[in-house]
Amino acid sequence: MTAEPERRSAAIEVRAKGRRLEGYAALFDAPAQIGGRFTETIRAGAFAGSLGRDVLALVDHDPGRVLARTRSGTLKLSEDSRGLAFGLDVPETQAGRDVLALAERGDLGGMSFGFSVPEGGDAWRGEERELRAVTLHEISVVLAWPAYDGTTIHARSAASGAPVRRTLAGLYLATLGG
Repeated sequence: MTAEPERRSAAIEVRAKGRRLEGYAALFDAPAQIGGRFTETIRAGAFAGSLGRDVLALVDHDPGRVLARTRSGTLKLSEDSRGLAFGLDVPETQAGRDVLALAERGDLGGMSFGFSVPEGGDAWRGEERELRAVTLHEISVVLAWPAYDGTTIHARSAASGAPVRRTLAGLYLATLGG
């Protein structure tokens, strides 16, 4: 039986540029407390094996609200020294319009990603888990809660085009096994 994909929120920056969102869906070497049960970090290179896969961009992990996908070229993913970077073209759909409006106002909660861990893809040391290789299924714009206090989201002011910066305090949400 295949385990349900895990989901994680990440401290991220999202910028709205016209009808495009850019930012980070996950950061490397940023410890996260998972459900009060253990601490988890993501090693640089953990997403490398997934960059050629068809990965979706969703709203709140809902497959009924697709924003973009790598197969069509509307979602671009890459790893850099900081984390899993993304750029997505926001569709002219109700979900797309809602996400864009919230991004421009600075109301988005953050980003998250859904993944599974292949055999040997993680390492445990006591209550600490390091993700070394994951199979990425989706990234999600999270409307409500960012991963950590101090998460920042960037949007462009509609009037001036200047950056608008919001600092948000929030909760860490994660679901394990569904």
